Amino acid sequence: MDSIDRKIVAALQEDGRIKLVDLSEKVGLSPTPCARRVAILEKSGVIAGYTARIDQAKLGLPVSIFIAVELERQSRDALDAFEDAVRKFDEVMECFLMTGSRDILLRVVARDLTDFDSFLEHRLMRVPGIRTMRSSFTLRTMIQRQALPIAR
Repeated sequence: MDSIDRKIVAALQEDGRIKLVDLSEKVGLSPTPCARRVAILEKSGVIAGYTARIDQAKLGLPVSIFIAVELERQSRDALDAFEDAVRKFDEVMECFLMTGSRDILLRVVARDLTDFDSFLEHRLMRVPGIRTMRSSFTLRTMIQRQALPIAR
């Protein structure tokens, strides 16, 4: 990626709906070469897709919970089975394989504590291979960035 590609990515992180003419102007290219570069960035996977940023509280999911999970075994099969199971849970927004004392860190959203309790009892606790779980509720989001830092 050169400096123009980085400008394109930065501009698209800022506004994924920017018109091609405005994008090309912003990065200093004419529209056709700019469109070609965007297509290359999409094809190479640098641009993985386009989405709308949604306010989870306004959608009725104001509660965020981080759940640290320790598995009974740390084998590839155990990790794959866990990942396959939690991939089916829409409440799981992110799932990270971690270093340290906990194997997995999940970020889960819920309407309220009753909703979260139901998720735990009827879904997550039924996933085989979990040794322990520890939940932490967020009080408020202090920093949330959508755009990755791009060296210019």
